[in-house]
Amino acid sequence: MKPIFAYLTILCLVAISCQIKLPEQVEDPSNRNRAKFEPADGEVILFAGQELEAVGGLEKYNDGYLDHFETPAGWTTYSNINPGEESFGRIQEGLDGLWETHDWGDNDYNAMMQIEDNDYKNMVLAIGLQFVNHEEKIADGTHDEYIDRLGDFLLSLGKRPVFLRIAYEFDGDPWNHYDLKSTVSAYKRIVDRLREKRVTNTAYVWQSTGFISNQEQLEAWYPGDEYVDWCGISFFNRWKEIEMFEFARKKGKPVFIAEASPTISDFNSKFTGNTKETQLGNPEQAKEAWEKWFSPFFKAIEENPDVVKAISYINCHWDSHPMWLNNPTFKRIDARLQLSPYVSKKWVEETSKAKYLKASPTLFDYLYGE
Repeated sequence: MKPIFAYLTILCLVAISCQIKLPEQVEDPSNRNRAKFEPADGEVILFAGQELEAVGGLEKYNDGYLDHFETPAGWTTYSNINPGEESFGRIQEGLDGLWETHDWGDNDYNAMMQIEDNDYKNMVLAIGLQFVNHEEKIADGTHDEYIDRLGDFLLSLGKRPVFLRIAYEFDGDPWNHYDLKSTVSAYKRIVDRLREKRVTNTAYVWQSTGFISNQEQLEAWYPGDEYVDWCGISFFNRWKEIEMFEFARKKGKPVFIAEASPTISDFNSKFTGNTKETQLGNPEQAKEAWEKWFSPFFKAIEENPDVVKAISYINCHWDSHPMWLNNPTFKRIDARLQLSPYVSKKWVEETSKAKYLKASPTLFDYLYGE
């Protein structure tokens, strides 16, 4: 009986060991490989955005973030691959706002004007690239010429790090209404083609709205680990619903809070999408904004130091731009920090902490790991 008992014991031990799924155990985040341009845990790349007026630092645009605060590590701009689409009176040409000044309803954009300005020389660049209604043409190669021109633009920047947010807010239905299958294919084609052109100064960011998709839906939109350097989200009024921190942690990717601006849900926001009027030039509203938006924003950064590695504040006069006049989220928002001494003081106190990376002559080398 002893040999039989020993045999049964071994079978039991084998069965138990098979139930222990070691690959699913959470790994120590410090042991994972760093993503492209990812700083150390606890460090955050600070960006400001988004249009020329909001960022400032230029002769014509001289009342923006750069004119009132220490120069951040980077700035955000936007472009598109949707030639022929109409946007608030402008017919888009494709890659608008990269080489020339264009306004598609959200004030002026011109990335090259900023790149050539001395105030921007030590700053990294984040580009939001949208192609609503053109995802199929990108996926099937019809728009390859635009990808190639974008590649030439990126190559022209030399060593300057770029964060390319491809199809940002991909799950932002109804305003984006991207087709899932075609968008995933388009994302991959853009990355593959830029890699074929030997673009090496660009990290690829996969950005959701942050508040719409659950874990299963995010997985469905995900292009794959080999195509995503950073996960991204927007941080607006529905920040309590963000699931990207968990998703990114699961994938071993850092998170870029690529769009953030003070928006507070009103009483019926769940049904209407409306946010409360928030004018930072109004002292009472500015204090409420700090309590109900800025504090939770910085708390989210503080509580997720292993994944939140970059943030971009949108220093925008939202309600002065045609694009946002009827938008329930932004139609009553003026998020310019410089309008509020109270908010400005607290913003400087927080972002002056050593963990927030700013522009410097050594920043590029540091992000490259050199």
